[in-house]
Amino acid sequence: MERTYDDRMFIDTFEHNFTWLNGFMRNVTRYAGRTALIDPVREKTWNYHELNIEANRLAHALKKDGVGKNDVVMIVLMNCPEFCFSYIGPRKIGAILNMANFILAAGELSLLIDHNKPKVIIYSADVSQTMIQAIEMAKHKPERAVMADNLKDAPLPEGHLSYEDYVKGQPEENPEMDFVPHIYDEVVRMCTSGTSSLPKSVPVNDINEVLSAHDVIMHYPLNFNDVCMNMTPLFHRGGSHCGGTCATFYVGASVVLMRAFAPKAALQYVQDYHITFLMGSPSTLEMLSRTQEKSNFDLSSLKGLITMGAPLDKIACMRYLDVLTPNIFNGYGTTETFWNAFLRPFDLPDFAGTVGGSCIDDEVRVVKIYEDRKAEPDELVEQDNETVGEIILRSPAKSAYSYYNNPEENEKKFYKGWMYTADLGFWDEHGYVTVNGRKDDMIVSSAENIYPTQIEEVLNSFEKVSDSMVTAVPDKVRGEVAVAYVIPEDASLTVQELVDYCDQNPMLSKYKRPRWYRIVDSLPYTATGKKQHYILKGQAEKDMKEGLLKRK
Repeated sequence: MERTYDDRMFIDTFEHNFTWLNGFMRNVTRYAGRTALIDPVREKTWNYHELNIEANRLAHALKKDGVGKNDVVMIVLMNCPEFCFSYIGPRKIGAILNMANFILAAGELSLLIDHNKPKVIIYSADVSQTMIQAIEMAKHKPERAVMADNLKDAPLPEGHLSYEDYVKGQPEENPEMDFVPHIYDEVVRMCTSGTSSLPKSVPVNDINEVLSAHDVIMHYPLNFNDVCMNMTPLFHRGGSHCGGTCATFYVGASVVLMRAFAPKAALQYVQDYHITFLMGSPSTLEMLSRTQEKSNFDLSSLKGLITMGAPLDKIACMRYLDVLTPNIFNGYGTTETFWNAFLRPFDLPDFAGTVGGSCIDDEVRVVKIYEDRKAEPDELVEQDNETVGEIILRSPAKSAYSYYNNPEENEKKFYKGWMYTADLGFWDEHGYVTVNGRKDDMIVSSAENIYPTQIEEVLNSFEKVSDSMVTAVPDKVRGEVAVAYVIPEDASLTVQELVDYCDQNPMLSKYKRPRWYRIVDSLPYTATGKKQHYILKGQAEKDMKEGLLKRK
């Protein structure tokens, strides 16, 4: 296209230099001595100069193992220093960081290994036994398996290296860049739940990283004086990007690590490290509030408390505003698009229960639902706060609009620059959306997405089971938990046998296992044989109240 000016230098500079890594390296120069990372467990801190050295050592070790442009480095790490080193190091040599859920079962991880074919896997010592099993089950074998964050002196699996030995003696200088970076390069590959045992792999390109960081910086707002702690796992989009490694290291602020959420420890860290932004799920707010009412920590440093994963209850929100901080934010989005709607402090408590309005560069709509096709993006439902439709998202800055090696899901989810979420909801005249269900019956438990079909597939593989259907019941701590209804093939089937079978199945993560069971004679189906999960969900809530659901 002909321009009215010479655009060649702009295009070359923008496309090859406007990268997340360059943003981080600017901070290494201008904030070299400023604290970048705090690990309360190890009682250790790293400034930006030291953090860059650690990233360089890892980059050189990976390069020595033959990792280069577009090769995959998989991490199965808790919120530990090695996660942060891994967030930076691979992109220095053009590699893709594949962030896997450390609470997946061995079978699920083996499927991820085969799908993404990582050259190197770095994992937390806490999940070493799962990783041994996963690598044994996988057809693809990594060049190297590295055990990190070994706080309990766990034995090193045969053939694996400790992280310390892996990077020992590696140069501290920036590695020579033997590739030309581009803003459309895939730099991170995330995982999101799917209807099968294989999580979907979500590419995040370099410009997505930069603009996701800008979004956080703009909305909080966030600056280099801030101290952030994400109480959720960093492998989530809302973990690394919502005040985790992405925005915080890009702006030059500090990250405090929390491996596993504990309310008293979280509040102690806020007091001790003068944390300004704290991120977690709505369920964590309830636990924080209860603890704060008893302990009365000094939370005066808090400038904001950000939640994602579920709407805020209005009455509970009023309590959180009083007990924790008057500045509460609630984001709504997906792994594929980051957050796209945002409730800000001035929206609360009046609009609690909604997901808020669209983020500045995004658009959220509610469109009509058809049985045989997607609605067009302009086929909107009435903004009457009543008519239900499907929620769709346009996020041109933060989404690559793609899944890795999954054309069927691409076609299902992405259309004309929009993501079709399968969330059901309604909206008001201001464009504020309320979520009230799912088209695909997904369960959200402790901010983790669970698909009934995967659990049903596991249950139906048990020789004593004829058929099963999984839905959710409310849970005060987790929001929702899975409940399984089972038709027996063998009349001797017991709930205890079902519990044992799910506990021992390598294709079912602990968080996906049903918390409740009921053995029944029939399940609700349509005339064409489709499972009616929404009918069962209503039945499950009734059965829970009547004590008909069993654990063992």
